[in-house]
Amino acid sequence: MKILGISAFYHDSAAALIDNGEIVAAAQEERFTRKKHDPGFPSNAVAFCLEYGGLSINELDAIVFYDKPLLKFERLLETYYAFAPKGVRSFLTAMPVWIKEKMFLKRLINEELEKLGYDKKKKKVKMLFPEHHLSHAASAYYPSPYEKSAILTIDGVGEWATASICLGEGKDISILKELRFPHSLGLLYSAFTYFLGFRVNSGEYKLMGLAPYGNPSSPDVKRYEEIILKELIDLKEDGSVWLDQEYFDYATGLKMVNEHKWEALFGFKTRRPEDALEAVHCNLGLAIQNITEEAVVRMAKEAKRLTGADYLCMAGGVALNCVSNGKLQKANIFKDIFIQPAAGDAGGALGAAQAAYHIYFGQERKITWKADAMRGSYLGPTFSDLDVALTAKKYKAHYTYYENFKDLTLEAARLLSEGNVVGWVQGRMEFGPRALGGRSILGDPRNAEMQKKLNLKIKYRESFRPFAPSVLAEDCHDYFDYDGISPYMLLVHPVAESRRKPVPANYGSLDLREKLYFERSDLPSITHIDYSARIQTVHKETNPRYYDLIDAFKALTGYAVIVNTSFNVRGEPIVCTPNDAYRCFMRTEMDYLVVGNYIFDKKQQPEWLEKDNWKEEFVLD
Repeated sequence: MKILGISAFYHDSAAALIDNGEIVAAAQEERFTRKKHDPGFPSNAVAFCLEYGGLSINELDAIVFYDKPLLKFERLLETYYAFAPKGVRSFLTAMPVWIKEKMFLKRLINEELEKLGYDKKKKKVKMLFPEHHLSHAASAYYPSPYEKSAILTIDGVGEWATASICLGEGKDISILKELRFPHSLGLLYSAFTYFLGFRVNSGEYKLMGLAPYGNPSSPDVKRYEEIILKELIDLKEDGSVWLDQEYFDYATGLKMVNEHKWEALFGFKTRRPEDALEAVHCNLGLAIQNITEEAVVRMAKEAKRLTGADYLCMAGGVALNCVSNGKLQKANIFKDIFIQPAAGDAGGALGAAQAAYHIYFGQERKITWKADAMRGSYLGPTFSDLDVALTAKKYKAHYTYYENFKDLTLEAARLLSEGNVVGWVQGRMEFGPRALGGRSILGDPRNAEMQKKLNLKIKYRESFRPFAPSVLAEDCHDYFDYDGISPYMLLVHPVAESRRKPVPANYGSLDLREKLYFERSDLPSITHIDYSARIQTVHKETNPRYYDLIDAFKALTGYAVIVNTSFNVRGEPIVCTPNDAYRCFMRTEMDYLVVGNYIFDKKQQPEWLEKDNWKEEFVLD
């Protein structure tokens, strides 16, 4: 039974293919079109999945869209009616799009699939539309290693639900409790993302990275928390939130918040993108992060109470909040937690296909994997030596080819140890927002200048943003206060006490830049301002090439950890092909590029004659 899942038309369009319940392929449309968070129909991702699976569209048993468009339209109409006469401008903006396109989504999907060869006359493939939060729940539970599990999904909004608690048992998922629009933890976090000057639906991770720069001992943090809990929301014991809509505009407006009222509440102006970050911004970021963590822990406790399960699965955009996930794990409410690596809407494509297979078609669930069924999340396109050679020929690039990959890892490890920044492209591309050693930019974590160099000269992004460590799974506890696994870079835990360096007594009161470049451990480039790190454990079973590189670095330096960040510049999707990688390499100050068995040295490359400007090509996020 072959099922194609699709998510589209909101943000992070994607496609996923499963065959008899096994995940075959999955990819986001943005990687092909080079438009970050591309919301369009995922024609390229669908074509890739079908090609990788060796199928035509007419050989599919079902095509599954990740939510119910008409139920979403009902929510819009009821919301505008409830808030009338507020929201007229928003209504007039939204309705033409809905009436022209989204209400007739089945027809639109059919038209797009016909362009890819779908012929209804030959065979009419069944089309299904599960609910949004069921797709999220399925994406987390079915690939997990648990026979029975609580499932917690939290995001902005699906049709009506903004969070759900479910029970997964065998092949079935039962929805036990939902939080409904307009009350939403995800939209609350996005509102603060907006107020603090970051782009909604892409800048939330920046807010998470900013929060530790707040001063925990500052009276401002406590005051902001009290304002949020007294004026903006009511946080219930079960983790649900009630949001006072007098302060928010997202339900019927064209902005997230009522800026005038927020500015009066917090005592400072809405920050604009690229404005300087000040202590008030950092302290407010810390306050909302603290409240979000508390809400998630309370929801998890409610999930435990309702299900009695020993394990928890999570998905939805809020499940990408790695700091919150780490705190939840430390709370020991459950024996273990599995978080879908593509927890946002892209992962809904996979969940929709799995929900159809197990729930609609009633197929039994057979757990044949040890850790999870995501294959390290390396589910996207791969490439051949010929692809690399053709890219090199196209750009008249100079390279060294290594017959023996072990020799390449020794050379790459040496380059890293000497302070070079290395682009690393190997095997299948990652599915989800994290680069996990398939499409990564790498550096030496011991190098105190590496964070600054990567942020300002390679990624061209805000200097405060932290970088993640990739560590050999068996060596994790030597570097971090954590002895579990974190293959998908979705957990934040502290750097080991033995590796920390003391900070001055006035550290909390220092400004952002002074804190940023203070050396906090013997791994300064991956140790965040609060001694934390967003850990990726690397496993030989899922990514042997990346494992061998880190192992070679360990043999050379004594350190089994390297800096890992996504292979892209600010506003660009992660690279997909060798061509994408070479273009990004040449337009940044990266030192070396490794693609398969090829190494490209920047100093030996011909002058880059394409005078394109990535800042104009990509919308800054």
